[in-house]
Amino acid sequence: MAKILALDTSTDACSVALYLDGEVKEDFRVIPRQHTQQLLPMVQAILADAELAITDLDAIAFGRGPGSFAGIRIATGVAQGLAFAAELPLVPVSTLAAIALQQHQQGHERVIAALDARMDEVYWGAFRLDAGLPVLVDQERVDAPANVALPDEHVWHAAGSGWRYLEDMSAAIQSAVNEPDVECYPRAGSMASLAAAAFEKGDMVAPEDALPVYLRDEVAWKKKDQQ
Repeated sequence: MAKILALDTSTDACSVALYLDGEVKEDFRVIPRQHTQQLLPMVQAILADAELAITDLDAIAFGRGPGSFAGIRIATGVAQGLAFAAELPLVPVSTLAAIALQQHQQGHERVIAALDARMDEVYWGAFRLDAGLPVLVDQERVDAPANVALPDEHVWHAAGSGWRYLEDMSAAIQSAVNEPDVECYPRAGSMASLAAAAFEKGDMVAPEDALPVYLRDEVAWKKKDQQ
């Protein structure tokens, strides 16, 4: 079994997790603006509790976004630094997929995960359950709330902070979505499980190739290219 450390600082929450022998241990805290101070001590504590050193790991996973630009950079930078020092591969994990996995584990087969992107926009993606893992339908997007759409006529469960904008979404969405879980954060524990599956498939990257995913920045560049 792989030994994987996972980190996430993409929202107000800060979390670290260890995937060991098929089990996940996690330290999850909602600590806005304290990520840079708390992340490394949390990593050191969870490794010490498991009596492991960084060099005992097989890989490091991190929340690659979308989410807070500053937060994503913190997790990416720390993961890269640890991986370089220990000569380990990295597994970038979607924050939206992490939300979807949590909801799948609660019995929801189809999930639309959304995070508040500020500026009256949301990051969102639709995921269906396949062999116990979330599979992205189409692509992850950044949109005005009114542009969030159901992928098909099935029942979709809603989760993530982006659903605070439900009243600004279409009538079709409002009639289809009942009591979204707006307090569902991306968690390192879910990322560790997703990273373990990716590790088994060999889906890893070198530290220098691990890039954050902002979505908004990518959309801006696409629009510039079109012009």
